[in-house]
Amino acid sequence: MNYQAIIVDDEQLTHQAIHRSLNQLPATQLLESPSDGAEAALHILRHRPEIVFLSIQLPRLDGFSVLKEVWLHYQPCLVFLTVPDSYVQQHLETSGANHLVKPFTTMQLQQAIGRVKTDLAQQNHREVDQLLHNLLSEGQPSRAYIKRLLVKDQRKMFFIKVDDILYFDADGNYITLHTAKRNYTIYESLTQLEQRLDPADFTRINRSYIVNLNYIEELESYFNGEYLVRLVGGHCLKWTRFYRDNVKAFLSKDT
Repeated sequence: MNYQAIIVDDEQLTHQAIHRSLNQLPATQLLESPSDGAEAALHILRHRPEIVFLSIQLPRLDGFSVLKEVWLHYQPCLVFLTVPDSYVQQHLETSGANHLVKPFTTMQLQQAIGRVKTDLAQQNHREVDQLLHNLLSEGQPSRAYIKRLLVKDQRKMFFIKVDDILYFDADGNYITLHTAKRNYTIYESLTQLEQRLDPADFTRINRSYIVNLNYIEELESYFNGEYLVRLVGGHCLKWTRFYRDNVKAFLSKDT
């Protein structure tokens, strides 16, 4: 089987060392490397390489954030690269994820490549699944909640900042993202998406809608304990009784 690999790291010596060691993997093609984390996430999703060497310390978007954006859509075989960092190493070692701490030796790199061979053969993603679970479960919202969402428009793929989304509208597992300029559709359950959004900025107002609290202009009492929510741009949605407790998130937004 032929494999494709991407190295996401801004150190030339690291690139050269990994490139030489990839000769241990038969029929492996090294793809062009992205320049930063934001580009890396899109690059991985567009080209879908089987192997990714992913640095944690990257410009614009760190490696853990790249993982969060990519993993829901595609699961490559990952080798994480990091400089000595207690926070990063704790997560990598606790999960058992394949990783290298720079500067690494030739033997350490060969061991990581050997594990890549095993993971490719077994289609093993357990350790990365555990790593992602640990990252999303920790009590640090700035690290845990998504900042962008991947959308597809015909043949193009790109990211939309969640801060630019007025509200989400669900129809089954299809969700429409409403922005000031246009709408986009993604495939995901609203409950799953809700767990990935920062509750300081987003809240569920009924079974089908999640709103961005920053775009609420007015909240008007309606019948039977319900509310009408008026958003920037003239959008009007209903906040139902079942989700009435979430009104507290809006009322405490500016306190």
